[in-house]
Amino acid sequence: STMRVRKTTHPPHSSTNLSEGKEKLRLKQEVGLISGVSLIAGTMIGSGIFMSPEWVLHHMGNPVSSLLIWAACGLLAMFGALSYAELGTIIKESGGEYIYILRIFGSFPAFLFAYTSVILVRPAGLAAVCLSFAEYAVAPFYPGCSSPQVAVKCTAAACILLLTVINCLNVRLATSVMNIFTAAKLLALLVIVVGGLVLLAKGQTQNFQNGFQGTTAGIGTVGVAFYQGLWSYDGWNNLNYVTEELKKPEVTLPRAVMIAIPLVTCLYLLVNVSYLAAMTPSELLSSGAVAVTWGDKVLGSWAWLISLSVALSTFGSSNGTFFSGGRVCYIAAREGHMPEILSMAHVRCLTPSPALLFTSMMSLIMIISGNFTSIVNFFSFIAWFFYGMTISGLLYLKIKKPELPRSYKVPIFIPIIVLMAAVYLVLAPIIDQPQIEILYIIPFIFSGIILYFPLIRFKCHPHFLQRVTLHLQLFLEVAPTTRDAN
Repeated sequence: STMRVRKTTHPPHSSTNLSEGKEKLRLKQEVGLISGVSLIAGTMIGSGIFMSPEWVLHHMGNPVSSLLIWAACGLLAMFGALSYAELGTIIKESGGEYIYILRIFGSFPAFLFAYTSVILVRPAGLAAVCLSFAEYAVAPFYPGCSSPQVAVKCTAAACILLLTVINCLNVRLATSVMNIFTAAKLLALLVIVVGGLVLLAKGQTQNFQNGFQGTTAGIGTVGVAFYQGLWSYDGWNNLNYVTEELKKPEVTLPRAVMIAIPLVTCLYLLVNVSYLAAMTPSELLSSGAVAVTWGDKVLGSWAWLISLSVALSTFGSSNGTFFSGGRVCYIAAREGHMPEILSMAHVRCLTPSPALLFTSMMSLIMIISGNFTSIVNFFSFIAWFFYGMTISGLLYLKIKKPELPRSYKVPIFIPIIVLMAAVYLVLAPIIDQPQIEILYIIPFIFSGIILYFPLIRFKCHPHFLQRVTLHLQLFLEVAPTTRDAN
């Protein structure tokens, strides 16, 4: 493989900013260091820290070993982000894994990534975040017992439909929702951290005194515990999706990573310590909404504040996930890897409504058919498959193309560690305890071959597809976005 030269011509329907309904020849470089740190930390702190602790503890069997998993997940996210920072200074294009795989390995693997990302990965991420929102929104109505799954799934579906309306109507409304709910997210975590420090000061340390007694040692169960922990760190690669919009990407990208990820890791460890100071392991394992149970034990009559804050936080996080969901879809459409309809914008609202509606539909299917933990396992499996492919591309460039200009170099042992971790995370659960949802994924990824060769490689587009596109355009009131050379 050799590095592909970036194309300078785009299909007439493409746009660098669908929300504005026009193409600018160059995106403005407006994201500085503080914005970059907020983008990484704000994306990472979502629903995971409020949902995953019980599952990490469930798979590891011991509080101390579960804390080690949380610390190891933070270190792995840090190593992955530093590796991506070097890639971002070699290939200075937005699009994250998709654009790196395209430039290093070529069109076919990049199409497989776009295919699985648009149909599975992004809808799965949205479904998992909305399910966690629903758990916390419903929990106060069922005190002292688990919430019925029907109520949780209906609430999650309503959340997705509301997000669809907000994001399809107005871009400014969607960004305002995201900013407002970020404050609730930080407030909820700070309350939990301070409460935990007070409990530790009072001597509630009994849950940390058993060392590693009862720790699970199976390679598959440790791998699944990593899946649940890494779900909370997902977003460490988010800045690579907006490389073209960074001020001095060669400086901003690595610095933002070095500030944001250790900050989030420390916050997550303190929150987990707080959970374990307030609850016994059995109480934590039986809780469907860990932060609500913590609030009941620590805050008493004010516990509803935690439930409200976490519900608002996870709603804001799901809005952010939904808002950014069209980026890979757009870039793949720009490169000719996605249907034309998905790159169009609404003629009045100027929002990428077809891509948003498609993501919404796929997320609803996943909510109906799955639950939080199975969706996270299946999301993490696909994500680490492609993270591993991307990191192997960096190693290829470091060994075979050392002459390429790069302003930041990560020591070679770091991407090697990340690649080994990715291989472990993909293979361990399959070898040790194959989950049915993971066994379905591999054939799905390679089912993209059936579509790639006729539609992308040989460009055999049946006439009825053009008619379908035209009817969808009329029905959805969308149109190809136009160029604006000014």
